Amino acid sequence: MLYDIEQIKQIIPHRDPMLMVDCIEQLDQEAGTVVGTKTFTGEEEFFKGHFPGNPVVPGVFLIEALAQTGAVAILSREEYLGKTGYFASWDKIKFRRKVLPGDTVTLKVQLVKIRGRIVVADGTAYVGEEKAAQGTFTCAIR
Repeated sequence: MLYDIEQIKQIIPHRDPMLMVDCIEQLDQEAGTVVGTKTFTGEEEFFKGHFPGNPVVPGVFLIEALAQTGAVAILSREEYLGKTGYFASWDKIKFRRKVLPGDTVTLKVQLVKIRGRIVVADGTAYVGEEKAAQGTFTCAIR
């Protein structure tokens, strides 16, 4: 493990219940790649209503987990320390597998383009070897 949850909280501003990354396993600033994980325990508040008797992680939380993982890669760079990343857009989002209570999601993000305060990244969330969600996101750093 490269960064645990306490170290992640020193880089990105998210806190419970919206912190969607448990740890960062790999980070290569030169290649612009980062790998994190999130385990959904089943105790998360959203499971009560999504869906009663058939709990599923909402897709929006998978996308948020990918964005937060990418944010660790971006905001740990010296020029962005202490800044916040805000969604500007998500494109080509696809959901391929349900994520259920007890699943650990591997979050892989590749930074594609950094131009000043605008960052574009591709992200894919996996459960085991199966893709659960993927998409391209753009964020603005402020």
